Amino acid sequence: MMTMTQPIVVGIDGSESSLQAADWAVDAAARHDRQLRMVYASFWEQYEVMSPSVGLQRPEGGMMARNVLAAAQQRATKRRPEVKVSTEVVTHPPVAALLAEARGASVVVVGSRGRGQLAGMLLGTVGLGVAARATCPVVVVRGSAPAREGYYQQVVAAVKDEGHPAAVEFAFQEAGARRCAVRAIHAWLAPAEGGTGQEDEETVAALLTRSLARGRELHPEVRVEEQPLRGPARSELLTAAERADLLVLGAHERRTPVGLQLGLTSHALLQHAACPVAVIPPN
Repeated sequence: MMTMTQPIVVGIDGSESSLQAADWAVDAAARHDRQLRMVYASFWEQYEVMSPSVGLQRPEGGMMARNVLAAAQQRATKRRPEVKVSTEVVTHPPVAALLAEARGASVVVVGSRGRGQLAGMLLGTVGLGVAARATCPVVVVRGSAPAREGYYQQVVAAVKDEGHPAAVEFAFQEAGARRCAVRAIHAWLAPAEGGTGQEDEETVAALLTRSLARGRELHPEVRVEEQPLRGPARSELLTAAERADLLVLGAHERRTPVGLQLGLTSHALLQHAACPVAVIPPN
């Protein structure tokens, strides 16, 4: 959930995907009155620290990192002049750097593709690694330009059960800041042969109502659509994402310090959703 003082952090690597993430992040910073922190993780900086002025030419990678950050900062400031933007090149691998940043961030924002050989993957290893292990909400910016720009005026919240209020609260906060609606979806499978499904449908509807009660109370201005859908969660949420500006998912409780908190459905949505995806840790 957004806090009053923590910045929004975005990972920058110079790719078009990371610049789209920066656009999304600076818009979010403006909506929530936050500062924006841009981070570039560079091993060249570590090399430079270990090899001080010995007459060698400054490694090209370190200069590239600074140039990329300067260009990204200029782009963000032009887009949202009211947002204070800071930048830093950090001397850690990208996933480790952003996980460390997550401890002091309200949200970490990443692109859906990386640079170099990993750029062709469905979801870059940085985005997946951060979304799986961060201690704060992570937004993977993907999908069409209309979705990234807020065209559909709808935040979709995937409601699995009542045990993840943080994800529901994040969805309401985003919808409130955007002045748009929350569409809360709980997908469920049809009953076994011979059942009517009536009781199951009523149970799901009641679960949705209970799960959203606190959000409605705290954000009475937000319009809410409760939608129990009979079908696999993956396909129902992928369809819903086609007309959404943001899809909000609750992450699983981690069992070990390095364990993934992404289930199969969340993983598929991060790979294929037609809009940005927010992954919210339980606490």
